[in-house]
Amino acid sequence: MEPSKLTNMHIDILKEIGNIGAGNAATSMAQLIDKQVHMDVPIVNIVNFDEMMDIVGGPEQLIVGMFFEITGDLSGSVFFMLSIEESEKLIQQMVNDPSINLQGETVDPLAFSALKESANIITGAYLTALSDFLKLDIRPSIPHLAIDMAGAILTVGLVELSRVSDYAIVINTEINDATIDGITGHFFLLPEPQSLEKIFTSLGIYHDA
Repeated sequence: MEPSKLTNMHIDILKEIGNIGAGNAATSMAQLIDKQVHMDVPIVNIVNFDEMMDIVGGPEQLIVGMFFEITGDLSGSVFFMLSIEESEKLIQQMVNDPSINLQGETVDPLAFSALKESANIITGAYLTALSDFLKLDIRPSIPHLAIDMAGAILTVGLVELSRVSDYAIVINTEINDATIDGITGHFFLLPEPQSLEKIFTSLGIYHDA
């Protein structure tokens, strides 16, 4: 199913699917950092790859990115992306150590472990909610973590997708921890075109609806 075939109704359904995953992930993240967390889905859109990079501040924006491949009944990619400063806040809250940082010449291995743990928990919660709702088997790979420019990180996950389409369906979930010194990040779910058909079919909705 080509992204260009999607109607406004399909987009609304994808946004609701994103909200279901976000609610589950917010609960898990709140337990992780022991603070109230809100996760909203402000964007579900058909974008080209350059536009997707613009969402996170442009291809040269330095970020912490965690990438997962999705296997099972659906295929695609998941990105969990935070700025360097937001990543530090998340780790500091997780391990209760304000001295942890990601910007020195050497990075504490504990920081990377904490980031991978958070990504696994949040992504697992998100995809479990989608799997239960759609009644499909959806499994994430182990996370691939990098501190690099957004263009470099996103390109890794878009190589396979670019072979079948010039566009992606982006379900962008924003994470906010509801504190003055909050954490705002991006969680992108990018189903491959053939997986869109499976999503809508599982709900009894077809591309010509």
